[in-house]
Amino acid sequence: MSEVANTGSDVPANQTIYINNLNEKIKLEELKKSLRAVFSQFGKILEVLAFKTLKHKGQAWVVFEEVSPATNALRKMQGFPFYDKPMRIQYAKTKSDIIAKADGTFVPREKRKRHDERGKKRKEQNDANQAATGLNYAGAYGAVPPLWYTLQLSQVAYMDGPPVVPEAPAAPNNILFIQNLPHETTTLMLQVLFRQYPGFKEVRMVEAKPGIAFVEYENEMQSTVAMHALQNFKVVGQNAMVITYAKK
Repeated sequence: MSEVANTGSDVPANQTIYINNLNEKIKLEELKKSLRAVFSQFGKILEVLAFKTLKHKGQAWVVFEEVSPATNALRKMQGFPFYDKPMRIQYAKTKSDIIAKADGTFVPREKRKRHDERGKKRKEQNDANQAATGLNYAGAYGAVPPLWYTLQLSQVAYMDGPPVVPEAPAAPNNILFIQNLPHETTTLMLQVLFRQYPGFKEVRMVEAKPGIAFVEYENEMQSTVAMHALQNFKVVGQNAMVITYAKK
């Protein structure tokens, strides 16, 4: 699916615009300053976001104070040659934290619970889960699970109760760890959702642990695009997906 949006897009108009196809050679701080300078003509900018964790820089978010200047910027700057590359602009699919805090809808990510007193019991349960997961994988795919899949089992095993974001996030890579999926979510649903983004390779669900999945892309940049696009997306009902990089 093309990242280029128009005003008829399914994404509702909001204060944040997402920009990609930016020149990857530009240093992060220079990029942010230049974007602020270019877009400030349309209205007050609350924040400009760009991520140095990407192997190839090329995307950013500009958060306006109001929706109207964001809409004006999207229409007038679409295709604008910014550092010799035409910008592709659309409304951001998820609300910026700064906007959520301003309108009172911000909810901080839940911290990992401590289970020191149940350490021994948890370890035994984790071992059982790992064994069951390996069997389910082999039964479903008729093969030994790949190394990256096996390494994620420790990430899965320590989950208990509501999904949480790890205290020490994994380094950016080509595999995404999806949490908070409704139990009725199927592999096909996730394939349809994630294959919209370039570089999609496969979805792996863990039968022994409903509510989670792993999605693999060809490279880190492609997985990052999908992460930002689908963060908090509701597959079914009110469950908003929580997406992080998988641990390796």
